[in-house]
Amino acid sequence: MTLPPFHLAFPVDDLAEARRFYGDVMGCGEGRSSDEWIDFDFHGHQIVAHLAPGQAGDRASNHVDGHGVPVPHFGLVLTMADWEALAARLRDGGCEFVIAPTIRFKGQPGEQATMFLRDPSGNALEFKAFADPANLFAT
Repeated sequence: MTLPPFHLAFPVDDLAEARRFYGDVMGCGEGRSSDEWIDFDFHGHQIVAHLAPGQAGDRASNHVDGHGVPVPHFGLVLTMADWEALAARLRDGGCEFVIAPTIRFKGQPGEQATMFLRDPSGNALEFKAFADPANLFAT
């Protein structure tokens, strides 16, 4: 199945910090930009950091499998190999995790590797992977 790329625009406090985090730390290629926004290639998807000081960050958290998951958040479902490589890249880049790389729902149909972190503006990101990608929507 081929999925169309999604587009997500989100607020950031500082474009230079967003460029460093998404470009240098996360490894996202940069597309178009202006003095108020930057396009990034987020594994084939278009995310756009818009300068909107004071508007970023989560508003709440929900209890999921023993962790306080920040709301809102966005991210990707990766292959296990890509997830492991990203976890290593983030650790090597000195990122602090909200929820360190872990396995959630162990032994259940929805078992998944997951990790949460924040960008410099406080936006929460989640990256996950399934040993069996067919279990993405398993109940």
